[in-house]
Amino acid sequence: MDRLRLHGFNNLTKTLSFNIYDICYARTEQHRQEYIAYIDEAYNAERLTQILTDVSDIIGANILNVARQDYEPEGASVTILISEEPVTEAEAAKQALEEPGPLPEAVVGHLDKSHITVHTYPESHPHEGISTFRADIDVSTCGRISPLKALNYLIHSFESDIVMCDYRVRGFTRDVDGHKHFIDHDITSIQNFLSEDTRERYQMVDVNVYQENMFHTKMMLKDFELNDYLFGMGEKEVSDEEADRIVERVEREMQEIFYGRDMR
Repeated sequence: MDRLRLHGFNNLTKTLSFNIYDICYARTEQHRQEYIAYIDEAYNAERLTQILTDVSDIIGANILNVARQDYEPEGASVTILISEEPVTEAEAAKQALEEPGPLPEAVVGHLDKSHITVHTYPESHPHEGISTFRADIDVSTCGRISPLKALNYLIHSFESDIVMCDYRVRGFTRDVDGHKHFIDHDITSIQNFLSEDTRERYQMVDVNVYQENMFHTKMMLKDFELNDYLFGMGEKEVSDEEADRIVERVEREMQEIFYGRDMR
């Protein structure tokens, strides 16, 4: 699409949302607790803040405010308020004097503002030995900057066995002739923006609603090495029979998440 000549600010909101899952087999209750503790430390609020800061750099946004929290007994959340254009301290002070409402570090009212968020959910099954870590991520932007630029980085930043990815363009913007535009770039699938190595690693299915500018891609790892899914032990410590059972459980967990239904 040719570059649009707009009347005023680009009001389109572009949102990229992920559900990313990491799956592991932990044989004993102690191993399951150790896995949860490991995940909780590996993806604590500080680490997540760094990942989202990198995302902000990749998409070319400016960070206005960071709010983060580690939870008990586990889990973490980070929210970063961003803008396309930098906001100086003088502008923030003027805004605080002229505009009612929350303090500048919490302002979300300007059209140029948007956000990046992440929430984590570690969990384990008490009998099956399967532990699953889920991270929910939203990258929402207004203006010219696009969250799609951060697509591959986010997938590779987590140990992603399953990825559920949604992209939606909302609202409209006007050109100089007064015509409304409900999208300002070409897209037929999220897969178009994935790197070649990512497309080779994952089985992918699309569910797109083109007329509504809604795009959905779900991804499942094609192949895996059993040793990468054993926590607290190695492949040499399990018999062939147990190894087959573990592979079956890991594969079933992946398929249940991928297809969104219990397969027992």
